[in-house]
Amino acid sequence: MAKIAQILKKGGIGVIPTDTLYGIVGRALNKKSVAKIYRFKKRNLKKPLIILISSLDDLKKFKIKLQPAHYPLIAKFWPGRTSIIFECYASKYKYLHRGTNSLAFRLPKDQNLVKLIKKTGPLVAPSANIEGKPPAKTIKTARKYFGDKMDFYLNAGRLKRKPSKLIQLIDNGLKILRK
Repeated sequence: MAKIAQILKKGGIGVIPTDTLYGIVGRALNKKSVAKIYRFKKRNLKKPLIILISSLDDLKKFKIKLQPAHYPLIAKFWPGRTSIIFECYASKYKYLHRGTNSLAFRLPKDQNLVKLIKKTGPLVAPSANIEGKPPAKTIKTARKYFGDKMDFYLNAGRLKRKPSKLIQLIDNGLKILRK
């Protein structure tokens, strides 16, 4: 993982198993890495990417302001396979929120993944697929999609997991967007 962390810190991108699916990862705070992921996935430029974090403190890096009522709700889902959408009005992060003024974050339970994020900083991690195609469940499929465009591939065999649940915090409650 140390080599992968080095590649990511230098602006590289690659495919790794996340706590849900294989994802294309790059440093969230590196605009060029984020742009490469959009280009290689052929992703709709209006759709923000999910960001993996290593702790609640990482939210401060994105100017996310938590309300006291949010903490018990967050504690129900994190760490885990739920991505939570927070309001983010900082124009500095428009390249991430794509004008939606919101960002989705996930705090994974997988400790190897959390250790990687602690070394690199928050990572964008959309599923490893070309937009409109099924998410890669194997590295072989990911390689078919992306070939040598990725700086690395980390194989964990066939993944049989589902995409993350997606919720949005609203006032003192939440709204489920994807189960």
